[in-house]
Amino acid sequence: MLDWTDRHCRFFMRLISQHAVLYTEMITTGAILHGDKDRHLAMSAEEHPVALQLGGSNPSDLAAVCKIAEKYPYAEINLNCGCPSDRVQNGMFGAVMMKNAEVTANCIKAMLDTTNLPITVKHRIGVDDYDSYEFLCNFIGTIAEAGCNTFVVHARKAWLKGLSPKQNREIPKLDYDRVYQLKKDFPDTEIIINGGISSLDQTVTHLTKIDGVMIGREAYTNPFLLSNVDQFIYGSTKSVKTRENIAEQFIQYVDNELSKGTNLHAMTRHILGLFHGQPGARLFRRHISENAHKPGATIDVLTTALTATSPSTREQV
Repeated sequence: MLDWTDRHCRFFMRLISQHAVLYTEMITTGAILHGDKDRHLAMSAEEHPVALQLGGSNPSDLAAVCKIAEKYPYAEINLNCGCPSDRVQNGMFGAVMMKNAEVTANCIKAMLDTTNLPITVKHRIGVDDYDSYEFLCNFIGTIAEAGCNTFVVHARKAWLKGLSPKQNREIPKLDYDRVYQLKKDFPDTEIIINGGISSLDQTVTHLTKIDGVMIGREAYTNPFLLSNVDQFIYGSTKSVKTRENIAEQFIQYVDNELSKGTNLHAMTRHILGLFHGQPGARLFRRHISENAHKPGATIDVLTTALTATSPSTREQV
């Protein structure tokens, strides 16, 4: 979710679910060590719990970033070993790290020696021609020996050459059974499954076999998917919010951020899917897309867009 799950996105998602763990976008160690630390790491208290997702392959750099991250209230730090983009490959991190489990293990050790926060790994079931189950088990076994106990497994292999990042999310076949087998073979580790999951019913099915479920793109494009996850998965007795409730609460957040100089489009781009599949959804998206980026755009863009979803407006269209 590089360039997508920023602090505005996470605040919006937290309005929908109070219990699901949220992840930052993947942030490179260099961006934190040599850039604006607060811009990359700051969050509002309402976002918790949040996992910081890092991209990097240098143990000392990762350790230094973990030390910095301790000043912020993250729930865990996740090392990304699954991203297949060219930019990530050129930096020798992401999915390419699966090809050298020892290097990855050294990174994990350095991170664990620096922080008391849980260190987790996100990876694929294979990469390029390194796609046997034996290879996958060796990777997890080596990382587990280094002290990592939680693995977020995207149930597709990654092709580093010949496929775009988008194609890598669609073309390699999903193999959920391979992830289920990992849990059987590594019963003392926490195995979380990711990839192609688009409903809470699917989530419940997966949870009979493994420890957790990560939903990425589907939750971003259709965020109301998470509307009853607290009740369905976490046993919350609170009532489910309506889309309108969520939008109204986000408008308050946007209004406050605008007073601080935050660009409207930077926030509204994350909510275009809120009314996915509902009457008025197209008008809602179109009004925001056409107006939020304009210089001087105000909260009126959102309030006007919201009227497109009201029954009276739909009857007139």
